[in-house]
Amino acid sequence: MASTYTGERRSHLEALAARLPGQGLASRMIGADDPVLWVWHPHTGRQTLVFATPSHRGWLFLWSPGGQGKADEPERAARTLRETLELAQPG
Repeated sequence: MASTYTGERRSHLEALAARLPGQGLASRMIGADDPVLWVWHPHTGRQTLVFATPSHRGWLFLWSPGGQGKADEPERAARTLRETLELAQPG
């Protein structure tokens, strides 16, 4: 059974995904009932999964290592993701 938030979660992730190419990033939506966004930097090869989750202050994007951004600011989140994937050290 799909989460009651699936439609809204998918909408936020799609808004973020639409802005990623402008930051030089690529992405793919994965997971049917509980979608997440797989994001990678084509030049560094670094990647992360982005989750969209409701919080008491609205929806948030969460990614590793320790990143987050407001879902109502997808352009800013896309820039922060690019910075993270450019600077992240291989683990």
